[in-house]
Amino acid sequence: MFNIFKKKQPTEQEASVIKEAPTVPEEKPQQEDTSSQQSGWGISFSGLKEVISKTNEFFSQNVLSLGADKEVIDDDMLDEMEERLIRADLGVDTATSIIDRLRDNKNSISPARIGEYLKNEFNEILDKAGSAQLRITEGQLNTFLITGVNGSGKTTLIGKLAYKFRTQGKKVLVAAGDTFRAAAEEQLEIWANRAGVDIVRQDGADPASVVFDAIKKAKNENYDILLIDTAGRLQNKYNLMEELRKIRKVIDREAPCTISESILVIDATTGQNGLKQA
Repeated sequence: MFNIFKKKQPTEQEASVIKEAPTVPEEKPQQEDTSSQQSGWGISFSGLKEVISKTNEFFSQNVLSLGADKEVIDDDMLDEMEERLIRADLGVDTATSIIDRLRDNKNSISPARIGEYLKNEFNEILDKAGSAQLRITEGQLNTFLITGVNGSGKTTLIGKLAYKFRTQGKKVLVAAGDTFRAAAEEQLEIWANRAGVDIVRQDGADPASVVFDAIKKAKNENYDILLIDTAGRLQNKYNLMEELRKIRKVIDREAPCTISESILVIDATTGQNGLKQA
């Protein structure tokens, strides 16, 4: 009766089928498309190319197309171009200035060269923007206050700056001043550990108190760089702006003349609203 538990032997016909069963070839791993991968700091190069292509498409279809069927640049064309640049959130003053200069030189520029003219104008504006280098004073504490609206990338920027300064041989300390957002301190600590720098955090405490303790530690232990994270806030939120002023007062009182930069982090697509935030 216990024969039912014994393993059944295959018949000759079943055995031949098993022997003749084709083997499934091993699948080779497919090569990953690195064009859409992100770098270690979360930068998507394919996304950046896509955004730039959209900008290029906008100028080709909405601005440069105005001179496609024209032999000379006339006032109607310039007025329409100015309106489209303003609608594109270039800014009224910037758009007006560019078109006024084009209007003064319209007799010496053909419609086919408008793209080249705009490119030179944009490059000149960017060249006048000043240096993008961060100010660092050797031999003393340098404090960087990082501000911005929610989700603009403040915490990620601090991680990048911390890594940059550490690789330059600086002693870096991070202050977890965002005690409002859930898990903000944990996220910042992860970035600090990745960058190999120290962090001061007091979960749920007053942000100004965290900054006070961070400054005290930075001064006593001779840190070169202090990066202060803050909670996201809009410029029209009175209480949050007062909290930011309180943090700045603590810095000015406890570490005067050490604040090197107050950095506002904004999305690149914010446009003219970024000036209001500043």
